[in-house]
Amino acid sequence: MKKNLLIAAIAVMLIPTASFAQQPRPQAPQPEYKFTVVKENPITSVKNQNSSGTCWCFSTISFLESEVIRIKGIKDAAQYPDLSEMFVVGQSYKDRAEKYVRLNGNLTFGAGSEADDVLDVIRDYGIVPQAAMPGKQALPVHGEIDAVTKAYVEAIAKKPNRGALSENWKAGFDAIVDNFLGVPPTSFEVNGKTFTPASYRDELGIVPDDYVTITSFTHHPFYTKFAIEVCDNWRWDTAYNVPIDEFMQILKTAVENGYTAAWGSDVSEAGFGRTGVARLIDAAAAIPQTDQQRLTGNGPATAQRAPVAIPKEIVPTQEYRQKGFDEQTTTDDHGMHIFGIAKDQEGTLYYMVKNSWGESGNYKGIYYCSENFVAGKSIDIVVHKDALSKDMKKKLGIK
Repeated sequence: MKKNLLIAAIAVMLIPTASFAQQPRPQAPQPEYKFTVVKENPITSVKNQNSSGTCWCFSTISFLESEVIRIKGIKDAAQYPDLSEMFVVGQSYKDRAEKYVRLNGNLTFGAGSEADDVLDVIRDYGIVPQAAMPGKQALPVHGEIDAVTKAYVEAIAKKPNRGALSENWKAGFDAIVDNFLGVPPTSFEVNGKTFTPASYRDELGIVPDDYVTITSFTHHPFYTKFAIEVCDNWRWDTAYNVPIDEFMQILKTAVENGYTAAWGSDVSEAGFGRTGVARLIDAAAAIPQTDQQRLTGNGPATAQRAPVAIPKEIVPTQEYRQKGFDEQTTTDDHGMHIFGIAKDQEGTLYYMVKNSWGESGNYKGIYYCSENFVAGKSIDIVVHKDALSKDMKKKLGIK
């Protein structure tokens, strides 16, 4: 009898588990936003980084594709460039492995990085079209390569030969990366013309040294450069530091004048919703729900719910930004691509952002991030130096 009771109990537990596994987690009621586009610059199609920590590459490649469109004056979307993310990711892994070993393992080694890494790779190695190096997976799944490469460099950094490192370890590491991501081509054809990665970079008009990284923090002097102290900045690339109001003016002026920006931000916020809208709100000000509604979704019928008001925002200050960075509540979570400006029905300004999570959310992969959210939660932006005003170039010593 005890056996029968045990079987019955297990069956009862399994039935709801299977049922819940097939149902999406219930969402809190959301405001209904109505956006009006103010300025929209050209972008390529939305991509999907899938199960990989390569947002830094997908977002910056997207940014550079828009730069090629702008530089070349391409009008036909059918002629938009499609550049290989995995070419950049692979070269980045290889460079980081060498630095990790040089530093005896005293460096973060993982999938994360930042926008300047992409520019460094393209400056040193060039770039290839997606067709020349599509990667070995339609949708990246990088758990294995991340685990294997980290274990490899950790072992090498310990000098297992108890002496000088051999000449073989780097070739072995490169072979692992190439096996997972594909072998970088030394030459390829585009429209009947043969290119190397370097000559293709030059053909596209991409000059990595023409791009500048802008940030805004008070633990370094304004109008100077410093390496932002985040683990993903493993190359120790530097950013220009400006006050928050000038940071936001640089971004707004750039977008209004036809430029776009690679954007590093914190998305682990109550106001960064899965629907495709981000606002800078206090977690305590999130849309209220009863425990029953939150856990089961069994609240009042949708038709009977009162319209949900757009939540009020925090107005970020320079002190707010610095406090978030120092307390690590503002971190470099995610890289995205800012390409436009819109306003909601209340007149609030939003930046239009291309994400790399496929066509998710209410806007098929596009996010609307409020001006306050961008001001409060940005780590940095990357723009072409010509997007800066003459006055700002002078302040920063940029020619």
